[in-house]
Amino acid sequence: MAQADSLRLAQELLARMGSGAVPEEIGELFNDNLEWEIAGDTGALPWIGTKSGRAAIIDFVRDSRAMIERISFEVQDILASADQAVILGSLASKVKRTGNIINTRFAIVLTVAHGEIVRFQMLEDSFAVSQAARAKNRNEEAARH
Repeated sequence: MAQADSLRLAQELLARMGSGAVPEEIGELFNDNLEWEIAGDTGALPWIGTKSGRAAIIDFVRDSRAMIERISFEVQDILASADQAVILGSLASKVKRTGNIINTRFAIVLTVAHGEIVRFQMLEDSFAVSQAARAKNRNEEAARH
């Protein structure tokens, strides 16, 4: 694949995610044998951990939309080579269950082959994600004391 193809796949992923496309439509960009990795506290949110198969991205889209309220999602840059694209940015999200906010910078590393994403790896502040997902709402706790 060419660098332009990797860049196009990263841009198309962001466009579909941002437009609210159905999970299966987003999943079309991924290989059936996708390797999925988001390091962190695997019990905090269902998409954290290592998974395989296209269902990982479909489940991620469905679950994150149900469990997280997006506050901001900013892409600072997309770096691309023939077989990878790296999306650099920052995000803020509210965990619906706890009411806590996740603020983190991120890097999403996409490995591509034959016109599909074959590996998805997200690097973020996994401690902040775990704290927001597991902790009770900090504002409610403060109000009780």
